[in-house]
Amino acid sequence: QVHVVESGGGLVQAGGSLRLSCVVSGRTFSSDVMGWFRRAPGKERGFVAAISWSDGSSNYADSVKGRFTISRDNAKNTVYLQMNSLKPEDTAVYYCAARRSDYARSVRSGYDFWGQGTQVTVSS
Repeated sequence: QVHVVESGGGLVQAGGSLRLSCVVSGRTFSSDVMGWFRRAPGKERGFVAAISWSDGSSNYADSVKGRFTISRDNAKNTVYLQMNSLKPEDTAVYYCAARRSDYARSVRSGYDFWGQGTQVTVSS
């Protein structure tokens, strides 16, 4: 069974930075992808970024390009989301998720395992 645990959320002022971490245990598949999603108050859970464990290729939502960076540490089974130049509209619960296949990375339904989420609040 795959377990996904996020950490690193908190309260930050607009323009500040946070780094989220996601530790994955129980992985047995090689062609897999990790994704970050977020759910803002009153909105659906939406795609933020994704990365391949094997080659490190990444994808981003347009709203975070140039501000957020996703990375992974294969030795630690950990994925990071570095968030810079944060805006109040980035306030959300951030979820980390794992999927077995490298296909349609931004599609929420393609992810098989989810963490419990971590709250990020950006004050103006």
